[in-house]
Amino acid sequence: MKYGFVTVASAIPSVKVADCKFNTTETIRLIDEADGKGVEIVVFPELGITSYSCQDLFHQQLLLVEAEKSVERIVEHTRSSDIIVIIGVSVIVGSLLLNCAAVIQRGTLLGIVPKTFLPNYSEFYEKRWFSSARDIPCETIITYAKQQVIISRRPTLFRTSDGVIFGTEVCEDLWSPIPPSNILTVSGADIIFNLSASDELIGKHEYLLNLISQQSARTISGYVFSSCGFGESTQDVVFAGNALVFENGKMIAHGKRFSIDPQLVVGQIDIEHLRSERRLNNIFAASEALVKEEPRVIECLPNTSERSTFHLLRDINPTPFVPSTEILQDRCDEIFNIQVMGLAKRLVHTRCKRVVLGISGGLDSTLALLVCVKTFDKLGMSRKDILGVTMPGFGTTDRTYRNALSLMESLGIEMREISIAEAVTQHFKDIGHNVDNHDVTYENSQARERTQILMDLSNKESALVVGTGDLSELALGWATYNGDHISMYGVNASIPKTLIRYLVRSVAESDGIDEKSRDTLLDIIDTPISPELTPADAGGNIKQKTEQLVGPYELHDFFMYYMLRYGFTPEKILLLALNAFKTGTDNEKYDEETIKHWLDVFIRRFFSQQFKRSCLPDGPKVGSVSLSPRGDWRMPSDASSDLWKL
Repeated sequence: MKYGFVTVASAIPSVKVADCKFNTTETIRLIDEADGKGVEIVVFPELGITSYSCQDLFHQQLLLVEAEKSVERIVEHTRSSDIIVIIGVSVIVGSLLLNCAAVIQRGTLLGIVPKTFLPNYSEFYEKRWFSSARDIPCETIITYAKQQVIISRRPTLFRTSDGVIFGTEVCEDLWSPIPPSNILTVSGADIIFNLSASDELIGKHEYLLNLISQQSARTISGYVFSSCGFGESTQDVVFAGNALVFENGKMIAHGKRFSIDPQLVVGQIDIEHLRSERRLNNIFAASEALVKEEPRVIECLPNTSERSTFHLLRDINPTPFVPSTEILQDRCDEIFNIQVMGLAKRLVHTRCKRVVLGISGGLDSTLALLVCVKTFDKLGMSRKDILGVTMPGFGTTDRTYRNALSLMESLGIEMREISIAEAVTQHFKDIGHNVDNHDVTYENSQARERTQILMDLSNKESALVVGTGDLSELALGWATYNGDHISMYGVNASIPKTLIRYLVRSVAESDGIDEKSRDTLLDIIDTPISPELTPADAGGNIKQKTEQLVGPYELHDFFMYYMLRYGFTPEKILLLALNAFKTGTDNEKYDEETIKHWLDVFIRRFFSQQFKRSCLPDGPKVGSVSLSPRGDWRMPSDASSDLWKL
């Protein structure tokens, strides 16, 4: 395991019915291929040594003896390798014949786990040949493949030398109302390996995907599924060969159905991700009370060698907060509705008939205004009771100024323009500050003057001040304390900057928007992000660009997502970022030093600016990451960031 990732594989060999020697040779070939690809645990289909479709041949002593010899051969073959191999085989225990998963590592048969739920309906007749794990009267020591092993009806877990815990279930076990994996996962299993022989029927594949996805999500686990394929008997049914790897409900790797060739599907399961989700979900831990039998835990063997290199197999999304294209519009609509419902409730509760907000011509205030408009429309209130105030200052450019006026006019709200230049200049005189000194006092005085205007107008108009600041600014502390940091309700408080562009664009491209509003919104999207608190350049263009000062928001949002959502270390976040932004490739967007620099900036600012987040106004939670001190994020304002330095 490296960086919390475990490399697993679902293997589907070609088989011949009842030809153990051929099947074993094919199995060994795929074991070697998996080992060469750095796979740590590989799973094969149900009864893959004999083939699943032997039917009454399972009553033949010769087949059962040859199957045992085949397991012995595989055990011996793995003697010089650390890879853990899970194969399907029939095992005799007393008078019982069991359908089992055998777990093998480095020349050792670690354990044998029998199938619990045997299908005996429709095309399945497993009870004709096999007994259930429930039929085992007590723990029994048997000699199998020249090794002693315990066979038990108790839940069985395996723990690797890296501390990864996994369990197995066999095909129909997953279809049962209470799958064994329920008990295994609440008992600590990070990954479930399913050895299956699931035949193909119309619509069954979609059902199977949903079933595995739901089970993986419900148990917050990795789920690796291997179902037999080409070579099984087609006397009455067809086996298409399903190789699937899921992580917490999401499919991360899959094979090709109906392939006549052997398959090895490799995926990496993020154990740290799963364990983080489980720690955050107190219901998961509470479910341990349902375990009636203490599972037995079998220790795997220590690895004899350390893999020198690690290659991340999955592609990491550089914008984790932004929904995929096919669901983007639906998600944007959903987000708007959450914001609108939050503001609507606050207006109804406070009996405020008006809202007031500052309109700068930037993304954040634009989104907040769009939310206000939709809220007032929903409540049947006049848009004229939305008071938009543009407050030009020393750094306001013509572009943002005109966009602010244009948007307010086209949306039909009440507009006011109040310049802050004279008031701030007088304030500088009062406190003895040189107007030519463009330091933090120069900038923050303007932000606080704007907030004072909005607050006083709210008193005068009996209105609610709607905040415009976003989640990314809160994470970085890129807000003036007691300035734009404060409002009466912050509708954007849990929306990151990378998502805001898409939200505004979704409105601009919607059918109900007029042409003037659309053009204004699209120009706002293309405007550089800036607080405009320092004078423009000689050409009247924005000089103070936020992303040049604190770094690219797409990087900071990426860091924030993985640090807050999963609690990943800076080292792991760096690894993911290098993958996401194609560092070291022809499509590289940021080099490693740039990513390291801005990650260091993010961590330093995130810790040092907590005091601002400790007294945030109310605002609706929209996604899985939020910084509300009353909800998702409670952190001391004086915590040290030293431990998080790269």
